[in-house]
Amino acid sequence: MAVLDRITSQEAMDLENKYGAHNYHPLPVVLNRGEGVFVWDVEGKKYYDFLSAYSAVNQGHCHPKIVNAMTSQAQTLSLTSRAFYNDVLGKYEKFATEFFGFDKLLPMNTGAEAVETALKLCRRWAYEVKGIDENDAEIIVCKDNFHGRTTTIISFSNDPVACKNFGPFTKGFTKIEYDNLLALEEALKSNPNIAGFLVEPIQGEAGVYVPSEGYLSKAKALCEAHNVLFIADEVQTGIARTGQLLAVNHENVTPDILILGKALSGGAYPVSAVLANDSIMDVITPGSHGSTFGGNPIAAAVAIAALEVVQDENLAENAENLGQLFRSEINKFIETSNIATLVRGKGLLNAILINDDEESDTAWNICMALRDNGLLAKPTHGNIIRFAPPLVMTKEQLLDCVGIITKTLKQFES
Repeated sequence: MAVLDRITSQEAMDLENKYGAHNYHPLPVVLNRGEGVFVWDVEGKKYYDFLSAYSAVNQGHCHPKIVNAMTSQAQTLSLTSRAFYNDVLGKYEKFATEFFGFDKLLPMNTGAEAVETALKLCRRWAYEVKGIDENDAEIIVCKDNFHGRTTTIISFSNDPVACKNFGPFTKGFTKIEYDNLLALEEALKSNPNIAGFLVEPIQGEAGVYVPSEGYLSKAKALCEAHNVLFIADEVQTGIARTGQLLAVNHENVTPDILILGKALSGGAYPVSAVLANDSIMDVITPGSHGSTFGGNPIAAAVAIAALEVVQDENLAENAENLGQLFRSEINKFIETSNIATLVRGKGLLNAILINDDEESDTAWNICMALRDNGLLAKPTHGNIIRFAPPLVMTKEQLLDCVGIITKTLKQFES
């Protein structure tokens, strides 16, 4: 079979099942085209995309500015490694650091790589600047977190699916409850070897859990009081998704270390980054960290274009306005519903809680029905459905989608 031969949905799924590792459980739909807020399957059926590749496609599928930047650079110079300079990386680093308000950027490729980079940066800072004895540094993390699936990252996960039979695990992490300032304060007071606090401003994979108002700003103040780095994982929540450029901006928090990925490229290319000021980033020296593809010319060109789209098209403002509308309309439905009990989120990162337990397949069946009705979403944790469309969505499209969602939910009312 030639790569470009047209195949049916069933043939595509059969190929993946036979030749691919079974590390995902996809919704049975086979996509082959995307534009803006829409995707099409191989049979030509059109869908609203309400997952945005887990918030990587904030700027919409195949945004022409991003695609043009990628193809133009790919035809010029794709990769040099960091053994040499290239003429795009410095421009990207200047643009991005000024865009987010930091001194330095360390370029990587994936979200998990960026988290690993931030952990290494925090530890080296702890030993060389804070003065913690080598190998004694601890980093505080939150229960029910999701920061990736590398061995180190799953070492501080409490999700059995992510960590069972993958040990032994990496030490050096203290787990506390999310959205619990008392637990954070106690951990900081009781251990002088705490180097950093790694936190998602909103826990996405856990079910779009939004912390109490003031949690992030008070947590940052506690970290400052104990000379501990506040590390914000904005891989999913960043780049305008929650109605601000960064989710921490809702509480006017500037993290000591910022982790970005996903929509940093608009979903067109693997691009991630860690940003910090000189007082932290200067502990990284030649040979202490790196990546063959990190900072390659295509990634740099794509990231500049992706960030310009966010700015030029006011995507944060659009996400804020449409998010409020989405939650308002869904709440009207919930008032008379016995299948949906709660909607929560910020901007266009939202979740609906289904009135069933986590072990049930109701949320999955609802997503199957949504697919049949022309909208793609995916459950998380059994009874929660996450809704995160591209931020280029219009008000009219959003209301159309609310109609599809409520019509589908009504099919499951008892």
